[in-house]
Amino acid sequence: MAMAGRRRPDLLLRCRANLSARNPPRSNLSTNSGRSPSEPADPARAASILAEKDWFARLNSEFAAALPRLGPRFVVRVLHAAVPLEPRLCVRLYVWASRFGTHFARDASVRRALEDALWRRGPLVLSAALVAEVRGCGCEVSEELLCSMIASWGRLGLAQYAHEVFVQMPRLGLRPSTAVYNALIAASVRAGAVDTAYLRFQQMPADGCQPDCFTYNTLVHGVCRSGIVDEALRLVRQMEGVGIKPNVFTYTMLVDGFCNAGRPEDALHVFNTMKDKGVSPNEASYRTLVHGAFRCLGSHKAYEMLSEWIGRQPPLHPSAWHTMLYCLSKNGMAKEVVEVVKKMKTRGLLLDNAMFGIVVSCAVKCLELSDLCELVDDFVKKGGNPGFHVYIMIIKSLLDCRSSSKANHYLERMVLDGLLSSVASYNMVIDCFVKEGAVDRAVEIIKQMREKGFLPNLVTFNILISGYSKLGDVHNAKAVLKMLMEHGFMPDIITFTSLIDGLCHAHQMDDAFDCFSEMAEWGVRPNAHTYNVLMRALCSVGHVNKAIDLLNKMKIDGITPDAYSFNAPILSFCRMKKVDKARSIFNAMLRLGVVPDGYTCNILIKALCDERRVDDAKEILAATESSCCTVTDHHHSYWPIVSALTKMGRFSEAGQLMNKCHIRNVQLDCGSNRTREPAIHA
Repeated sequence: MAMAGRRRPDLLLRCRANLSARNPPRSNLSTNSGRSPSEPADPARAASILAEKDWFARLNSEFAAALPRLGPRFVVRVLHAAVPLEPRLCVRLYVWASRFGTHFARDASVRRALEDALWRRGPLVLSAALVAEVRGCGCEVSEELLCSMIASWGRLGLAQYAHEVFVQMPRLGLRPSTAVYNALIAASVRAGAVDTAYLRFQQMPADGCQPDCFTYNTLVHGVCRSGIVDEALRLVRQMEGVGIKPNVFTYTMLVDGFCNAGRPEDALHVFNTMKDKGVSPNEASYRTLVHGAFRCLGSHKAYEMLSEWIGRQPPLHPSAWHTMLYCLSKNGMAKEVVEVVKKMKTRGLLLDNAMFGIVVSCAVKCLELSDLCELVDDFVKKGGNPGFHVYIMIIKSLLDCRSSSKANHYLERMVLDGLLSSVASYNMVIDCFVKEGAVDRAVEIIKQMREKGFLPNLVTFNILISGYSKLGDVHNAKAVLKMLMEHGFMPDIITFTSLIDGLCHAHQMDDAFDCFSEMAEWGVRPNAHTYNVLMRALCSVGHVNKAIDLLNKMKIDGITPDAYSFNAPILSFCRMKKVDKARSIFNAMLRLGVVPDGYTCNILIKALCDERRVDDAKEILAATESSCCTVTDHHHSYWPIVSALTKMGRFSEAGQLMNKCHIRNVQLDCGSNRTREPAIHA
């Protein structure tokens, strides 16, 4: 792969004669450090020295004596600190540390950190200046350094450049080795140049280098990723023919290759082969199989195939079960999740806390309450600890289903388990009850919170004010506001918006606007949600024109309207059979660069279709698509038009629209923002 789009500097080696003629002094490492032995070495300090002109001498002076004691880990920390700097400085550090022994140069963590730094800030080309600087330190470009640089080039997609450097290795005083070939083949595979990797693989014997397990595994990975699984099988047979035993990584890549090729049965056969060869699958092997099966077969067929396979196997590693639970949960297959949990139970396997959280996130959406509670209770009985967020999910689900007694039961468990240990944790529980209208119970929880020594904060009071406001209980909302200020808090935007919402629910519009005006006196600036609350209330009592005036004021005040700002006026005009005015608002919405949501589109399209203005409805649909409106349920947007076309006898158009409904995912780019904001007129 060529260095597309990059201007490649001269490689290095045009000054070989000049470089070899120089006889750089070999610096003796200082045995005395300017740093006190008791003073800790600072990686950031070492990284900053690398950018100085006399960096080599300074590093020797401050860190040479301590480096053998600090070990490779310190070099890794300095490399991490040097990542924001030029990649050339990271090479300086590596070269300097390498002089203290091969264990620094060959340490896997050091080389990995160097490769990562060169990749993040690269590319770093192997120029003549860089080679001269390395030799000026009394060193040479080593095989380990070259391999790290090749690896970074592969990650940057510069495999072709790596090959150009490779052919000039003799001018660096290096000979090809299996390690260098492996780095070059890996870089080619990573850059997608599998054919080039094969050419180097075939060249290895001519240079006296024998492929090892890493070489074959890299090629197997490359061809599997390209979808040529049969070639991967041939490589495995070739490995065995030359006396190299495939390892767990080899077989795991084969499993992934078969799944990607849509051959999950062959992937299962790989596990049988591993058993016959005495190779034990690891967690990655099982995860690869399960994810691959769900990816290529679909959730239901994958579950059937894997359930049958697991039933025939001896006890498997827990990761196989956990991965299947994860995939089932993500696909909303709660019934199957419970079946797998029961099977695990019969085999003496328990869920860990993290996996149980994933299972519950699926179960709360799909299971009956009794099944959900049974699942949780059984997990706790077996010694599991659901954790704070899992309990919150369960309590929310129970309150949604009006099962407050069970919700209180799990709240008591949270208290007993010590999970309510801060004001923030109490606020989350209080919010659950308030959102379901159980404000009185929320007040009781606040009392318990006080008894535990936790004082309510501004968030606590805002939650209560919001709860009372949603119920239209302005009296109690004001009482909480008074308590808020008595505790030394100042009302914020959430406080005012909640109060305004409560006053609107209580039909006290004048008081709501007085509260709105009072915000400025408290130094609180209204946001889009505040305006939306007032506009929705005005529209609900038939004052649509006043809502339009407020929308224009909102723009003048520098508040950017959102889709919810337009929904209430559009809905009101549609209900009043004033579709042209609704469409005018919709067009202004698009001109402002506001992306309509599915609710807005559906309202207007249905109103137009009710008046048999199908062509206008189709224009609205086209406009929403071009403005990046993503309608999650195509049926609601397309069906009114299809129905109207059918009633008008335009069956061909209706059929075309239905086909479009099924095959298109309406997700297009938004239009550009406009600098001029037009006024909105009803």
